[in-house]
Amino acid sequence: MAKPTISPDTEIVEQRRLVPLYRVVLLDDNDHTYDYVIEMLQKIFIFSLEQAYHHAEEVDRAGRTALITCELPEAEFARDQIQSFGRDARLPRSQGSMSAVVEPAG
Repeated sequence: MAKPTISPDTEIVEQRRLVPLYRVVLLDDNDHTYDYVIEMLQKIFIFSLEQAYHHAEEVDRAGRTALITCELPEAEFARDQIQSFGRDARLPRSQGSMSAVVEPAG
């Protein structure tokens, strides 16, 4: 059986399917302490203390911080993990978890 050959005039086109990416954005509130945010980020995202502290500062200063960029199922899972982490026991007025949103990264 003969091997297929490519003539010099044949152009090989490689098609790549780009999967849309999404950001998980943590939203600020006044019902959670820095310690809560740092602990949550370390447990859910396995961030270092330095990374978690940086995000805690940014969410406090800017009102939001982008935590990760990934495909939609992972982003939705991460958002759900944040929103089900529970209240901040360090702060009596804390009634529940922090909020997060998923937004297109593009």
